[in-house]
Amino acid sequence: MQKYEHAFGKNDIRGIYNKDITEELYYNIGLGFIDWLKNKSGKMASDMTLTVCRDARLHSPGLSDALIAGLTSTGAKVINLGLAPTPIGYYSEVTMPDVISAMIITASHNPSEYNGLKMTYEHQTLNEAQIKEVKDLTLANWTSDFKPINKELIKNYDIIPVYIEDMKQRFGKIGEGLKIVVDSANATGGIVGPKLYRELGCDVIELYSEPDGRFPNHHPNPSDLKTLKMLEKTVVENKADIGIAYDGDSDRIGVVDTDGNTLTGDKLLLIYALDLIAECKEIPTVVSEVKCSQVLYDTINQTGAKAVMCKTGHGYIKEKMKETGAILAGEMSGHTFFKDRYYGFDDAIYAGCRIIEIIAKNKKKNPAFKIQDMLKPFDTVYTSDEVRFPCPNELKKSTLETLKEYVNENKNMFGAEIKDIVTLDGMRIVFDGGFALIRQSNTEPVFTLRFEAKTKNECEHIQKCMLDKLENILK
Repeated sequence: MQKYEHAFGKNDIRGIYNKDITEELYYNIGLGFIDWLKNKSGKMASDMTLTVCRDARLHSPGLSDALIAGLTSTGAKVINLGLAPTPIGYYSEVTMPDVISAMIITASHNPSEYNGLKMTYEHQTLNEAQIKEVKDLTLANWTSDFKPINKELIKNYDIIPVYIEDMKQRFGKIGEGLKIVVDSANATGGIVGPKLYRELGCDVIELYSEPDGRFPNHHPNPSDLKTLKMLEKTVVENKADIGIAYDGDSDRIGVVDTDGNTLTGDKLLLIYALDLIAECKEIPTVVSEVKCSQVLYDTINQTGAKAVMCKTGHGYIKEKMKETGAILAGEMSGHTFFKDRYYGFDDAIYAGCRIIEIIAKNKKKNPAFKIQDMLKPFDTVYTSDEVRFPCPNELKKSTLETLKEYVNENKNMFGAEIKDIVTLDGMRIVFDGGFALIRQSNTEPVFTLRFEAKTKNECEHIQKCMLDKLENILK
């Protein structure tokens, strides 16, 4: 059982099926998680109701059965939602009476051989410390005495029509007159998004809506620009107003504009933020992460609203939202969190409704409106792609500390005045009109870096200075 330890990560449980992830593990997690819930809630297992849903991977049904068997063996009741997006799992916890937790079997955007598990409590996904507690309880009370599913304690329920009806009530026919393309990547979004957007009045062109856990057409990851080529092409060919893509479990959104250009997560967040700020009666707080453009933060702050920076990772984003009372948050990967008119969790299908609403609202004022019209602040800067710099894991900490010392002692190393040095996640060195960012990858032996400046030449100069210094440190 010790082989399963490293499957318990910072944000969820994740690994390769039949190696790190097995039915045996999921049965025992069912037992361990109920023990954890007992400790947190003070309830008996027989007084608990949990929802369980799963993604489209070929091994998800078997893992779901094993998990449900473990849960019901304790006397807990289970509502089986079947195949459904991750945000539908979150939605079940916040909208269904007496549900104490949602358990979601998914490996999100990972390749088809992976699987995983997300767990919620008190309307939040479990954080790193809580996942460790579940791991300890799971491994400490490990059993090979597997009981079958207690069918008296399980109820099958299709919540997707309820979700769609809820969205129809919230948004009405906002999409009338809009043409959109939706790429579901053969994942979970295809059973919800296209139908919902049609109900909102949109003319919808579908790509890869049929769930297929082999992901035969492309990897379900809109952060990887290679996966969006067909979406970009289809948007341009059909003169659509927008293209929407989902990741493997539909909690991250990718957006393609009218010209076929993919919007980075910070550009998308600025669109949402500017729309929200214009409609909001109070001064809103918007949270994002260290990898985002300085343009995002500066533009939001210039409106009188408050932009807050935090560590990369949706767990950190959610915690910072709670701490600051933010009503909107997002990160480069496409996780977008609406506390305004919604529940605060990351839901790519709902985020699609909001972008459709923004386009429709603006087209009523100006029929020639395009979503990229809201991104003019980004015309003032050039931003690099993410740069990956190899570094052995055991040298990351010392390398970063050496670099920090050097930067603090050599403020002119980039040939531009340093306005601020932010160290909440790696180091973000802020200049007039740009920044240089370096942070440790949590999963690979690399640093990830990003650079921004007023011109391409300036950006490339800053990047070269940083990479040259890193190479000297690691010699």
